[in-house]
Amino acid sequence: MPTEQRLVPSDADETPDAAAPGERQTAVPRSGWAALRPLVLRLHFYAGVLVAPFLLVAAVTGLLYAASFQAEKVLYAHELSVPAGGRTLPLSQQVAKARAAHPEGAVAAVRPAPEPGDTTRVLLSGAPGVPEDHQLAVFVDPHTGEVRGALETYGSTGALPLRTWLDSLHRDLHLGENGRLYSELAASWLWVVAGGGLALWIGRRRTQRKVRALALPDRTATGRRRTLSWHGAVGVWAAGGLFFLSATGLTWSGYAGAHIDAFRRSLGQATPSVSTAVTVGAADPGNAGHHAHHGGAGGTAGMPDMPGMDGKQSGASSGSATDVGVDRVLAAARAEGLSSPVEIDLPTAKGTAYVVKQIGRSWPEKQDSVAVDPATGRVTDVSRFADYPVLAKLTRYGIDLHTGTLFGLVNQIALAALALALVFLILWGYRMWWQRRPTHGRTLSFGRPVPRGAWRRVPLPVLLPVVCGVAAVGWAVPLLGVSLVGFLLVDVVLGVLAHRRRAAAPAD
Repeated sequence: MPTEQRLVPSDADETPDAAAPGERQTAVPRSGWAALRPLVLRLHFYAGVLVAPFLLVAAVTGLLYAASFQAEKVLYAHELSVPAGGRTLPLSQQVAKARAAHPEGAVAAVRPAPEPGDTTRVLLSGAPGVPEDHQLAVFVDPHTGEVRGALETYGSTGALPLRTWLDSLHRDLHLGENGRLYSELAASWLWVVAGGGLALWIGRRRTQRKVRALALPDRTATGRRRTLSWHGAVGVWAAGGLFFLSATGLTWSGYAGAHIDAFRRSLGQATPSVSTAVTVGAADPGNAGHHAHHGGAGGTAGMPDMPGMDGKQSGASSGSATDVGVDRVLAAARAEGLSSPVEIDLPTAKGTAYVVKQIGRSWPEKQDSVAVDPATGRVTDVSRFADYPVLAKLTRYGIDLHTGTLFGLVNQIALAALALALVFLILWGYRMWWQRRPTHGRTLSFGRPVPRGAWRRVPLPVLLPVVCGVAAVGWAVPLLGVSLVGFLLVDVVLGVLAHRRRAAAPAD
């Protein structure tokens, strides 16, 4: 329930501590939830009114992104699929076909066809018109060598133009790094308003002691109560998913994500990777200068083409005296147990290795990787997903579940349903705010906010731990802390203005 400003039964219930204008409120001793409820209610109000627009944008763009996986398969079917054949060309020949058709840029990586009927992707960096952090994917029929097309691609999941565009829309609204602030702000507040709303709804319904009252809407209610009933019931079902989206969204955000990474590293829970360093000439002293003399158009990122990748050495699948070639590198990775799908990253400089890594993002995860010496074809380092630290594994699972790849279509349908639920929760929240507006004496007005001063009625033994906890969370999640301070400043200013208006009003 991330966006409704207050979850309470009636005007009287919503403002139990309200006093008439000009009167002093009498503090009533409270403890536990009764003391915190007005404070949570006011926080839920401000978060619902002010943060909800960011959450709405994130929900709508997230819904579109969840649908993009299936749309991509239809839109780019020609590039992605081919009739299954019996014979598969050596990988180096497939790369050579791609380079003959697209000599621009440099070969950065190769993704062999993972299943019968799939195409091989040859990834080129530095291609004209392709952003630096994107690549040009050349799609090759692994059976005939036919080049099926070329499309811009992005990220470890190999997103094609449609999904790449929607991913950027969801992540930063196509505004670059500054645009990422919107999505981080939404993720920072999502768990707060969802948790606050859930607590308010459970607190409201606990006297009825019926699961139905908590989890199902009241079909007999009318007006604002009906809206509240739907908002609360749907919020109960969606709360767990919203907590998950908030937590996983923060893991790769800018500011909170940096704190999470630092925390993981301090515990020795960082994601491991293979070492790409190799000793030049250690296995073959006569080849200490290997890679230095290769020419040809393009090449790897920062390096010339490897054997069989320049379109002129299509028969060099067995490599050369200076580089064993992608076929032997792939064979070495297969011997280490790396099954499809895999990506072969070419050496980026002299003295670095090929890296072959599994890129399976569906259950069960395939994340093993090996480094292969380009001069000898020997595996120099291995990283197994089974050996990942616990937090590294959980992070991988969380990100893949968040992006809709872990459980495929079922995962994407669940994300779409969660996004729709969030959209409706936001709209119901604003509708309740509108339904609470005064209807007499004004042609246009909005619902009254929860009365201020709730924190003064919280007992000190309860208030101090809450303040310390909020400060700690505000440091760990900076955009939450900064925006919360902003809300408090706005609240103070509004309070001062209201006090001045009352003081200036003539006495009756």
